[in-house]
Amino acid sequence: MKSIQPQQSLFTPELVQRLQRALLAEGDELFSLVQDGAPEVLRALLKNRYLAEEHLLALLRRRDLGEDLLKALHQHELTLSSYRLKLALAVHPKSPSAVLQPLLSHLHLFDLLGICLHPGTTPDQKLAAERTIVQRLPGVPLGNRITLARRAPSTLLVELLGGGEAQVIIAALDNPRLKEGSLVQYLSSGRATAQAITMIFLHLRWQKLPSIRSTLLKNPQTPENIFRQLLASCPLPELKNLRLSNRLSTIQKLLVAQELKRRQG
Repeated sequence: MKSIQPQQSLFTPELVQRLQRALLAEGDELFSLVQDGAPEVLRALLKNRYLAEEHLLALLRRRDLGEDLLKALHQHELTLSSYRLKLALAVHPKSPSAVLQPLLSHLHLFDLLGICLHPGTTPDQKLAAERTIVQRLPGVPLGNRITLARRAPSTLLVELLGGGEAQVIIAALDNPRLKEGSLVQYLSSGRATAQAITMIFLHLRWQKLPSIRSTLLKNPQTPENIFRQLLASCPLPELKNLRLSNRLSTIQKLLVAQELKRRQG
């Protein structure tokens, strides 16, 4: 369905009658008026003194609203005082950035997460919601961070892993939305602690993946006992390349040299 856009309109008697109804109607008639196809009628409807939250919620269920009308809804006195309307406007796929950004600051943490996970929201909405969550993370209680780690998409999980809290890391590693590439990104970022590395190495889902094992070998924070185990199964070409890495700690370089010497004779 095409978006409703302002257009040149002939004010026919029939349209004038609909405009008058939009301004003066009450009760259930307002629910029928929110389905009107003329943008002039919908803008007039916003001036109706009998308009209530439920009428605007019904209007926001339409996916053909134009940008100008959504901006007007954002400024409406009912929206300013209604959390439900703010949320409905934030999840509307046609909401422009000028409307979406200020709305996100008013939303509860898990409503923001809902925007990130909802299949009907746009990539821009998801990205904006994720950024808002990341900004709030320092002040989020531990219990909520654990819940986020269990449910969040992969991009948010990298941020949650970076906090270094054991309970959060366990929940994130068990989250089926965590992607291999995101975990490699986290391990390569310098934010992974020895404790986090140990938990990843011991996790049944991640411990055998070649990309994870290779990244752990290149991390100077990898504990020595884990580093030794990884070296034992490291392919020789990779081991030779590892010898040239400038990221390894002194003890790791020594262990690589010893392993090469052992294999070469």
